[in-house]
Amino acid sequence: MPSPYPFKVPSIPSAGVYYFETQDKVLYEVRFGRKRGNLLAATIVFGVLNEEYDGEEYVMTQRFDVFRVMATLQAIVMDFRDKNPNVRSFEFTGEPRAGEALNQPTKRIRVFKRFARQTFREGWRIETMGNKVIIAKE
Repeated sequence: MPSPYPFKVPSIPSAGVYYFETQDKVLYEVRFGRKRGNLLAATIVFGVLNEEYDGEEYVMTQRFDVFRVMATLQAIVMDFRDKNPNVRSFEFTGEPRAGEALNQPTKRIRVFKRFARQTFREGWRIETMGNKVIIAKE
């Protein structure tokens, strides 16, 4: 697996907003939001911030560095998880691309699930529900 890009860690661990920039100057934001009604559950949202992508944060950049970007996302998720040990579940939604069904696992979900299995091992359950990956402590 490629090494992750360097990333900026929030000064307050529970704030949950991280940034990193690729070698091609693509700026990403990774956010951990708390679910309403359950502060022990977090959603993972990440996307591109560069203006050249017209504000479309879920755009495919076509920079051929998906494995390094995912390695960085994995490192960020592990950092957040380690600094927030009381979080009991994580959820990621894979926005569908043109032609992908809304209620079926998207290509993004399949990639994310593969990396989730490497990040969350013993003691965690990983399941797909439509276009979501839900990771929960057992």
